[in-house]
Amino acid sequence: IDADEVVPPELAAEILEVTSDLERDEVCYRLRFKNMFMGRWLKHSSLYPSWFPRLFRPERIRWQRAANPVAMVDGPEGKLRSHFVHYAVSKGLAAWFERHNRYSSYEAVETIKHLQNGRVDWRGLFSTDPVRRRRALKEVSFRLPLRPCVKFFYMYFLRRGFWDGFPGLTYCTLQAIYEYMISLKVKELRRRSRGLPM
Repeated sequence: IDADEVVPPELAAEILEVTSDLERDEVCYRLRFKNMFMGRWLKHSSLYPSWFPRLFRPERIRWQRAANPVAMVDGPEGKLRSHFVHYAVSKGLAAWFERHNRYSSYEAVETIKHLQNGRVDWRGLFSTDPVRRRRALKEVSFRLPLRPCVKFFYMYFLRRGFWDGFPGLTYCTLQAIYEYMISLKVKELRRRSRGLPM
């Protein structure tokens, strides 16, 4: 887990249960998290439930991408019932902006790679596999005009982030700012590749 994540007792017990059963075939388990911000669980604006690989055999998994890595699992996967808890802004907003400034640089490079690749998994948009569907949505999002506005609209209105109150509004705004940082850095990288100043 990351430093801003907590494993509650019920999750710890479930982890011990599945890892002590040597008959299980799964080499990786995905978990959902409860994203906490301003003392509240952001059930809607944090795109819950999102499933992340957090318990796995290291030799059966590899990672792609520099920022927000994508897991490539070699073998059967499972899902755990319990949640881990994520404190997204645990070190304050200044640290959040500093971290996301760094992440947006990585994401800008990844965005350009995906745009040059030119492939979108259109069938993945309708997949019953939430991991594949999320990956396909991200591929489409790379190509959207006004991407920060689209992300805010999606999170705040379509995913009902407004039900999370002021913390939800603030979180959705922060995510739109992050997308805007990525978009600006993509423009900068493209201009610099043509020998133009920013």
